Amino acid sequence: MATLLSVNVGMPEDVPWQGRTVHTGAWKSPVHGPRTVRRLNIDGDGQGDLAGHGGEIRAVLVYQLESYWYWQMQLGRDNLAFGNFGENFTVDGLPDDEVCIGDRYRIGEAEFEVTQPRVTCYRVGMRLGEPAMASLLVAHHRPGFYLRVLTEGRVQAGDEITLTRKGPEELSVADTDALLYLPGRDPAKLRKALNIPALSPGWQQSFRELAAAQQPKQEPGWPSERAGTGQPREEPGWPDFKAMRVARIVPETSTVSSIYLDTTDSTPLPEARPGQYLSIRLAVGDAAPTVRSYSLSSTPTTSTYRISVKHEPHGQVSSYIHARLHPGDLVDIASPRGTFVLEEGTCPVVLISAGIGATPVLAMLHQLAAAREPRPVWWIHIAHDRAQHAFADEAHELLAQLPNAHEYIYYTAKGTPRGAGPHEAAPHEAAPQQAAPNPDEPHITRGRPTASSLVAMGVPTDADGYLCGPPAFMDAFGGYLREHGLRPERIHTEQFSALPAINPGVTPTTTVRPHQPPGPPGGGPLITFARSGITTPWSPAHASLLDLAEACDIPTRWSCRTGVCHTCITHLVAGDITYTTQPLELPEAGTVLICCSDPTTEVVLDL
Repeated sequence: MATLLSVNVGMPEDVPWQGRTVHTGAWKSPVHGPRTVRRLNIDGDGQGDLAGHGGEIRAVLVYQLESYWYWQMQLGRDNLAFGNFGENFTVDGLPDDEVCIGDRYRIGEAEFEVTQPRVTCYRVGMRLGEPAMASLLVAHHRPGFYLRVLTEGRVQAGDEITLTRKGPEELSVADTDALLYLPGRDPAKLRKALNIPALSPGWQQSFRELAAAQQPKQEPGWPSERAGTGQPREEPGWPDFKAMRVARIVPETSTVSSIYLDTTDSTPLPEARPGQYLSIRLAVGDAAPTVRSYSLSSTPTTSTYRISVKHEPHGQVSSYIHARLHPGDLVDIASPRGTFVLEEGTCPVVLISAGIGATPVLAMLHQLAAAREPRPVWWIHIAHDRAQHAFADEAHELLAQLPNAHEYIYYTAKGTPRGAGPHEAAPHEAAPQQAAPNPDEPHITRGRPTASSLVAMGVPTDADGYLCGPPAFMDAFGGYLREHGLRPERIHTEQFSALPAINPGVTPTTTVRPHQPPGPPGGGPLITFARSGITTPWSPAHASLLDLAEACDIPTRWSCRTGVCHTCITHLVAGDITYTTQPLELPEAGTVLICCSDPTTEVVLDL
């Protein structure tokens, strides 16, 4: 008979860690006497990061006495006390290889259901002073597990634990954990996991993606709005950079030019998917070569790629491209990359952009037009005025090739004079600052679109939306689309700058622009963080590429910091790395886990 040995609780507190502050409830201590277990947690207990811990599905964390004995031997520790693994219930019995997802247990007055293994999280290592602990828990098949509270009631140390119902499929906690985090997955067990209603939604989603032969897009347990922000599988075209020749440069507006790039050896270029980007490396001035990424803006041919670059007044690379790059010049180009791509299907397509954000969705429009795509297509673009509206005629002509296209253009400049360009302003019932109608171009409006504009435009709620532009624009318009009825997983966004950080539990601080790391420069190979525009020499003083990125205040994404969860997965544009801690499962080719890797050559990361 299993027994509850200790009830452990602790309220969240701020804990200093590596120069930062972590708000965490990982510090648990035993309590004496009965405690009431409620739907969300035990009286006197709390979680600091509700994105990955706590809530109805993860109300109570369980860890076993046998595992305490095991880790005392493995770690050479004699100072482990109940609650040290962050658990609420320390139990005698209930091993991870016997307890199954969906099992139900009665303890004292309360009844519980097993919902998932422990989330791989750096804080258990932080609590124990063992940084690799998150990886060890998975590798040694001793994660522990979470309970959902079915019936509230009082529990106390010494209570017997009674199994009241076995879960369907009888898939153990240890097998469930291995199914997500370890290689060599058993398809039969994967099917079993998807047939267990009690399994938490985050784990169900990850298993559905694995069943579709995809890497999980997010660490299970994170809220759904973070789904799709990772860097899943893609096939690299060629390793590192290769020279391409500038064939021609075509001005699109006074600030935007398109650069056509040809091969130098007649080797056919790999096919790029609409929406992907190229990374370009240029020697600008006397500093180290600089890397920037620009979306492909048309359908590539076997010999030519096109990118379109806006001249930013203080942009070092864009200024160089517009002032000093000429036809015939050779530039270093990395293979097309990116997961913001046009998906196949039959649902309507909505392409939404602002300013230079038109480039990736324009490439999508090229493909749709070339295929004479029968599904309905909405093209919604926001520009300052006609003079700054890049690709206006090109997009208009492509839309004319589609059997069911809808075009809506918004010019935001106030007082745009009529006749300022071939597309003057026209009215739209949902837009502010309405202008007099132009019968020839009713698709053009002066003002900005609003949430109600989507209704007036007839955008269907079952559409796939593709959104690119400044962050504030994407945040606002993404909200409009969700409010209109589009499901979040059908709203795809592209962000040219660094991706939003995922640093669970770390207390937010004032945002700092990426910069060179403090201290004397290293003497190792150059490390380039392409999205952030930072190139700096490697120093062995840094524990990993993740550690270097954090020293540069580059937004980073991680959870376990030990090569298990793959939250830190990053595209390797160029170079080679070595793993200081071998990941339990290697990432796909062309990507690296920066939390546990060091460079062996010069490296360019899409970070």
